[in-house]
Amino acid sequence: MVPTSSYLARIGYSGPTIPTSDMLRAIHRAHMMAVPFENLDIAIGRKIVVDEDAFVRKVVEQRRGGFCYELNGAFAALLRAMGFRVTLLSARVARDQGGEGPEFDHLTLRVDLEVQWLADVGFGESFLEPLRIEVGQEQPDPAGTFRLAHLGERLQLEKLEPEGHWKRQYSFALVPRRLEEFAGMCHYHQTSPDTSFTQNRICTRATPDGRITLSGMKLILTNKGHRVERILATEQEWISIVREQFGMTL
Repeated sequence: MVPTSSYLARIGYSGPTIPTSDMLRAIHRAHMMAVPFENLDIAIGRKIVVDEDAFVRKVVEQRRGGFCYELNGAFAALLRAMGFRVTLLSARVARDQGGEGPEFDHLTLRVDLEVQWLADVGFGESFLEPLRIEVGQEQPDPAGTFRLAHLGERLQLEKLEPEGHWKRQYSFALVPRRLEEFAGMCHYHQTSPDTSFTQNRICTRATPDGRITLSGMKLILTNKGHRVERILATEQEWISIVREQFGMTL
C-alpha cells in the first residue's frame, strides 16, 4: 500500500488529488524539485533490489533519491495509488559515441489520460513536466524544448541544444513492461565498471530557476542559465552539501 499522503508531503504537494493532466504536471514537477537523482548507494556498496515497496520506502521514509528504476518505480506506484493509468516502458539511452544502450537500460513511464503522456522523474537533468506522446511536436518546458521523433518502430526523445541542434536522449517503444524485467540491467548499472554509475558519485535535483548538482567533488549551480562550478575541499564538505542542499543522510 503506497502511503499517498506521506509521499505527497515528501514532494511538497498539497494541491488537488483528482487524476487530471494538471495534477500530473504539478506532481511531476514537485517530484523533480524535491527528490534527487542520485547513485550514492551504489558508491557505498549498498545493493539496490528491484522492489516497488523498497523504492517507495527509500523515497518517502528514508527521504532519499535514487536512479531511474527507483525513482520511476516509486513514482509509478504513487500515480497508480492516485488513480492514474500507468505503463512501465523500457528505454535505451543514447550514447555519446553513437548508438544506444540495450533494452531495459532506462525505465520511463506512459500515463494515459485524455492523451498519452511521457512521465520521467528518473533521468536526471530532463523535462520538469511530462510531455505529450506526439511525434514531431516541439514541446517547451522550464528545462528546455523537447520533441519526440520516429526511430524505426520506436520513438526517440530529443532536446534542443543552445547551438540549435537536437540532441538524442533515449528511445523507447510503447510496449508494456513489468518491473521485474528491469532487474538484470539494474544489477548491471550498479556493478559493472563500464557504467557511469560505478565510476562517479552523482546527486542532482531541479531548483525553481535551474539545478544543483554534485558530480564527484564538484558542486555545480545553474541559475537562469548562469553556471557556477566549485571544487569541494574535503569529504566533510561533500557530506554537508548532501545534508544541507539535498536533505539526505547516508
